[in-house]
Amino acid sequence: MPSALAQAIADGARSGGASSVSTLPSITVQEQRAAATDTYAGGQVATGGRVGLLGDKDFMDTPFSTVSYTDAFVEDRQAKDITDVIAATDPTVFSNGVTGAWSENYSIRGYASSTSDMTINGLFGMAPYYRTSPEMFERIEVLKGPSALLNGMPPGGSVGGAVNLIPKRAGSQPLTRISANYASDAQFGGHLDAGRRLGSDQQFGIRFNAAYRDGEGAVRRQDKTVQLGALGLDWRGERTRLFADLYRADDTVHGPARGVGLAAGLAVPRPPRNDVLINPDWAIVESRDKGAIVRGEFDLNDRIMAYAAYGISETNYQYNGSISALILNEAGDFRTTIGQLAFDLKKQSAAIGVQGKHTTGSVGHQWAVNATHYAHEQDDYGRRSVPGADWVTNLYHPVWGPAAPFVAPHISHTELRLDSIGIADTMSFAADRLQVTLGVRRQQVVSDTFSVATGARTSRYDESATTPAAALLLKFSSTVAGYANYIEGLSQGATAPMTAANAGDVFAPYKTRQKELGLKVDLGRFAHTFSLFEITRPSSYTDPVTNVFSFGGEQRNRGLEWGFFGAPVDGVRLMGGVSVVDPKVTRTLDARNQGKAATGVPKQQGKVGAEWDVPGVQGVTVTANATAVSKQYISADNTLWAAGRTLYDVGARYTTTVADTSVTLRAAVNNLTNKAYWGMPLLSSLALGAPRTYLLSATVDF
Repeated sequence: MPSALAQAIADGARSGGASSVSTLPSITVQEQRAAATDTYAGGQVATGGRVGLLGDKDFMDTPFSTVSYTDAFVEDRQAKDITDVIAATDPTVFSNGVTGAWSENYSIRGYASSTSDMTINGLFGMAPYYRTSPEMFERIEVLKGPSALLNGMPPGGSVGGAVNLIPKRAGSQPLTRISANYASDAQFGGHLDAGRRLGSDQQFGIRFNAAYRDGEGAVRRQDKTVQLGALGLDWRGERTRLFADLYRADDTVHGPARGVGLAAGLAVPRPPRNDVLINPDWAIVESRDKGAIVRGEFDLNDRIMAYAAYGISETNYQYNGSISALILNEAGDFRTTIGQLAFDLKKQSAAIGVQGKHTTGSVGHQWAVNATHYAHEQDDYGRRSVPGADWVTNLYHPVWGPAAPFVAPHISHTELRLDSIGIADTMSFAADRLQVTLGVRRQQVVSDTFSVATGARTSRYDESATTPAAALLLKFSSTVAGYANYIEGLSQGATAPMTAANAGDVFAPYKTRQKELGLKVDLGRFAHTFSLFEITRPSSYTDPVTNVFSFGGEQRNRGLEWGFFGAPVDGVRLMGGVSVVDPKVTRTLDARNQGKAATGVPKQQGKVGAEWDVPGVQGVTVTANATAVSKQYISADNTLWAAGRTLYDVGARYTTTVADTSVTLRAAVNNLTNKAYWGMPLLSSLALGAPRTYLLSATVDF
């Protein structure tokens, strides 16, 4: 068996470290590699994470605002999806609070993020499409702001931030962990997590996760079912590492939340009881996802590492229920329109690249180059309204009509391909105290639409764009670092509609631009991030005078953020922060709305999560969480809004040993005061936030 020192040096070499055992660079690289897996005091947040093209980087060496949540935080939160994790304590992430919707829903830095843009190990399209149960992941990483250079163009065009999921791997110690869980009012489930390393040098690893939940949630007559199976394999040689991940995830909601709109001239009504279902109880949304990913890494020498990854996945989706609802009067009567939608989506994603480092005189270089590929084929089915299935009911006492038989004719077949190549170099000066990162990515977007009757292509979108980025990081001391960056996001442009004077014009992918200044303070056990940012994103419209379609609109978000995490004193863990953002519509078709606040974005958020290990009571921890959110405008002219809210969560856990077996019991109450409030969903104006919800779980490690 190799010595501990030799193993540490080998680990450093895998990340592109120096070959000399006695030189400082080798020690530095070892610390950088550990950044991806080490945690701050309390174990809730990792000390670093993956930064796309740049690879794994320590928190203090990253010139962007990032946070990387651990699986321990996920388990203690009793999280049921990714939004439960990233929106719990981060003031830059906003969630409408709706439970049982057809999709997760969150925004980062004031811009809505598509769940389809989450990555697994940096590959787009491999995560479940609309909702992701987190049991199979050991880290959930959030990078705030656009990231076209780092990750390539997201298929859904998200620009406010990027979420990357890192699958679990078998650790050096055998693991068999079984959990049972409950959520009000009658949802029960379980989770199995097992891991083993095999071989004379433990070179082969197996990690298996399975989860199941079923039953009525806190909203009456809304049933949710989740099934997940995931297998993670890895093999570690002297210079080669191989990984494989396979999963199957099924998510079903009976009585999904969809939301309601307002007829012209109506004020926002008072919310009904928050456990009322505002959608037919017979409505159903089903998502079936499966994927397989392989990745290989090879150390060409002690300073250069090459890698390649490839994945395939498939999503089958079906929805039958309310597709829109409109409140008609002050009494709360509303008309429900039934729709039926389905799609089949097949995806491929790949990346190949090289990372290395060298020194030119007194200047150190950490460079990277990679190429990415993403492609999907999508068949859409359904109808936007079902003849004879509409009816009127009341917001406060809804009564539903009969179920509509599902009929879904084939609507369209589309194909999308995204290819890119990126290169970046981080130059280090003055013993790494000053680091300058420069990079550029060239992206091609090809989108085709085909006739479902003849199979012939009816339209094509083929455009390219180049997105640069620059960042600077200055370490004032071992505990304080300042940073600045300019980086762009990329979203697919549009084709002018047939009614426009420039009908058929194809617009290049449009760029979202971020400028950011930040400060990081790492006190060893407790860390802070302060940042000032400006993000501008174009939008499209057709000029009513010239009838010319263009990307002449713009939303500009300026913000100030403060975030913190770690354990400032023994036995106390804190996470949270404050965010202030000005989401202004700076150019728009309707001059009356110019300068107004963008819809769906709170201007202020404050969050804090706390844990306290009770002195004198071994193994007992009490927890609390508070979220304060300002109002969100729901009309472009800012005359209507969903009121702000303050929510409280409380909980406790107890960890003990029974017959040499570790046992952890957890209990939590979310929305302690059972506050009823409106949130703004993806496709309508108003939806009810989740009511008071009780969570219980018991975990046993064998």
